[in-house]
Amino acid sequence: MEFIDEAVMSTLQADADAFRKRKPYPHQSIQGFLKQSAFDRLCREAPAPETMTRERHRRAYGQKPHERLSLQVVPRSEDQISEPWRRFIGELRGPAYQNFWRTLLGLPAWAPVIFSMHWHYAPAGASVSPHTDARRKIGSHIFYLNTPEDWDEDWGGQTLVLDDAGRFKRHSAPDFDDFEVAAASKVLGNSSFLFAQTTRSWHAVRELRNPPGHLRKVFIVVPNRLSFQVLSRRLRGKDPDGFKLY
Repeated sequence: MEFIDEAVMSTLQADADAFRKRKPYPHQSIQGFLKQSAFDRLCREAPAPETMTRERHRRAYGQKPHERLSLQVVPRSEDQISEPWRRFIGELRGPAYQNFWRTLLGLPAWAPVIFSMHWHYAPAGASVSPHTDARRKIGSHIFYLNTPEDWDEDWGGQTLVLDDAGRFKRHSAPDFDDFEVAAASKVLGNSSFLFAQTTRSWHAVRELRNPPGHLRKVFIVVPNRLSFQVLSRRLRGKDPDGFKLY
């Protein structure tokens, strides 16, 4: 594979049972999922902020909005995506990465895994309030695209695994102080973070402390089940996240 380190991926698959048993929900910090040369090139050739859409949507259930720049991977955005990124996205859509998710989650070989993907860049002062994801999602794989040249771990940006001890409904808006932090990702060093979607998969990012002009950059791969919502959106010319394909 051109981008994914197959040895790292195989090791994670071999530890799938331990992953699924991890509390408060399955999660894994990963170093080196991408080959180092591939990671370096993807960072250099990531989309420019000017190609992105600013988002600050009102969230449901009283949750605070997530401020960011966003670019969705859909056919109509292909002219904004560099050739290395197109090849990487093709590798992610291939059978090896699909089977990686099936193995991690204990899914049968025939189970559909339908990916949506996007870049999120966050400015100083932005945060991601505690939330769980839509039921159609079976997990998320977050690739951190910052390097020591443009980021410092002390500025934040880590994805936090939050433990609610089973106290909160999915459709609610608890604050950071209502949780214990069970784990945190790293941002630098060719890091990625992966978790499975459950009724308790609360996660968040605290307010960023980076200087103006610096952005927290992530590329997120979301595997979705073939739910009614996903199928309905596809029939209407949209991806699983609801973005128009063309």
